[in-house]
Amino acid sequence: MIRIDIPGDSPLELEHLVLDFNGTLALDGQLLPGVLERLQTLAGDLAIHIVTADTFGNVAKMFAATDLDIIVLGPQDQDLAKKQVIHDLGPTACVAVGNGRNDVFMLQEAALGIGLIQGEGAHAGIVRTAHVICTSILDGLDLLTHPLRLAATLRH
Repeated sequence: MIRIDIPGDSPLELEHLVLDFNGTLALDGQLLPGVLERLQTLAGDLAIHIVTADTFGNVAKMFAATDLDIIVLGPQDQDLAKKQVIHDLGPTACVAVGNGRNDVFMLQEAALGIGLIQGEGAHAGIVRTAHVICTSILDGLDLLTHPLRLAATLRH
């Protein structure tokens, strides 16, 4: 668990990290440099769940040597399926990270939503919904390993 004390607000007690794959952890189906190392570090404190349509068919193989939870979604209603993952895990214990239209409900449902604007861009709904916006997945993940950064951003 990661506890983040937010001045002027309730603390966050996070147990689950739920991540989109393409556009978030990967570009064109290829994992971005440094991501796997960050995820392995965070796995000591958080259960990590990757939710994906697996467009390129390589996600399971990419993470085969890890204990990360890979959730492959069907082609229909992915936005609702991602929201359901957060709901099932317990929204108050979840941080969600994504960039696409189908990530908006997931970020909205989670106690902490981190939106990304990277090489694939971001849906406008992400900017309106996320608690924090980052321009790099590495920066977004580092907020969780350096919680004072996050506290500074979210303070009242």
